[in-house]
Amino acid sequence: MASQAQRSASSRTVPARPNTAFRQLRGRLSPGEFAAAVRRAAREIGEQVSCDARYVGRVESGEIRCPNYAYERVFRHMFPGLTLPDMGFAPRETVRGRGARTSPDSAAPLATDPDHRDTRIQNCEESDVLRRAFITGGPAAALGLTGLCPAGRTDPPVPAPAAPQGHAAPLAATVPGPRTAPGARAGATEATAVEEAVRRIRLLDDRHGADGLYHRATQPLRAAYELLDAGAQRRAIYDRLHAGAGELAISVGWLAHDSGRFDDARSHYAEALSTARVCGDAALEAHAFCNTAFLARDAGRPREAVRAAQAAQQAAKRLGSPRLRSLLALREAGGWAGLGDRTGCTQALARAERLFAAGPGERDPEWMSFYGEAELRGLTAQCWSALGERGRAAEHARRAVALQDPHFTRNIALFTTELAGNLAAHGTVDEAATAALQALTLLSRVHSARIRAMLDDTARALRPHRSCGPVGEFLDRYRTAGAPVGRQPA
Repeated sequence: MASQAQRSASSRTVPARPNTAFRQLRGRLSPGEFAAAVRRAAREIGEQVSCDARYVGRVESGEIRCPNYAYERVFRHMFPGLTLPDMGFAPRETVRGRGARTSPDSAAPLATDPDHRDTRIQNCEESDVLRRAFITGGPAAALGLTGLCPAGRTDPPVPAPAAPQGHAAPLAATVPGPRTAPGARAGATEATAVEEAVRRIRLLDDRHGADGLYHRATQPLRAAYELLDAGAQRRAIYDRLHAGAGELAISVGWLAHDSGRFDDARSHYAEALSTARVCGDAALEAHAFCNTAFLARDAGRPREAVRAAQAAQQAAKRLGSPRLRSLLALREAGGWAGLGDRTGCTQALARAERLFAAGPGERDPEWMSFYGEAELRGLTAQCWSALGERGRAAEHARRAVALQDPHFTRNIALFTTELAGNLAAHGTVDEAATAALQALTLLSRVHSARIRAMLDDTARALRPHRSCGPVGEFLDRYRTAGAPVGRQPA
């Protein structure tokens, strides 16, 4: 029979010991980013886990000494060859008994995750992201962009005429490594490198689309926030790092958005918004809300799109850029169109046109280089399409294709695909097939899950008209393309 002292000892709470091994496995990912990676890995093996940043924190703090069986399978999938003890967990057999409980009255072992009873619920990490401004950890060893290009591509990002069609070269640009002296902080060199990373990612996206870029772009994003967390030599540098890291988060979020990873995009945009709020950067806040509105529209949340666009316009009021306000009015119009509110949509479109007519200005944000009349027409086409006026939408899409700068290959593919879809819905099948053929050719160079899905819809709409010559030609080429056009990236 146990002694009184033994019984008393067994009733005390087991002290938590930080799981440093698991923290090392997380690497430079933020808790929210790592939680998203866990959920993706779970889907790959058919599991459902409600992992969020809070769960990651509980594991690393030692509160969860051993994961439940679902999480164990996911972690083993993510880190093949590692056992639970290798990951810093206690062996399951040591935590299943009475001694592993926090008290004699506990109803479940400390090892198990109390949230596992409803793993169907996907907790999102935005609340955690909005509570903190930075990714934790030491200063980045380097903000590396080596190999930041679509998978399998090896030639220059702006190909010479003789270069193979559809290829881009490795992009090499690194931020100098961290200072080894204690207390060393980032300087102008690091701030400049973060800003350059944003420009290079946007250049590659303009040329080649998001697929294949997203996972490569997350590394410089993590490094940028680590530099920010390490501090800066002067307030001006710190402000530049804030703005640069926030813009980089938006750029990486857009890559996720355009490649169909909506949950990841939402997380990155939320992190950018958090950064903007912490440093009081109205321009960054407007940009983050702008992209959030666009994402909400594409994700089927039009009311959220309207509210985010209106919040962006509020932030932009003091920035002195009519062109920015024009784009934000278009984002609002897209939300109203998704709600089927013709009045709200047309009013926002009229406001966008009026503000655009004011012309470019010195205070226009750098990231808005894509926003010219072609983009105005393309976004207007999307609004009329959502309202069911496909003929009117086709007119705007046709102008968007004609006006687009050749540099923006991805947007040419987008507007051409929009044109094909609107023509097909309007019944102009021959012209639709011709445009669809052009879009299919462009998609050999541009990798965008969003555009591919749009072309898939056009192909389905055209199938009943196969007997028409151009339609049959498009459908044959569509079917014999190297990979299914609508296939989502791995």
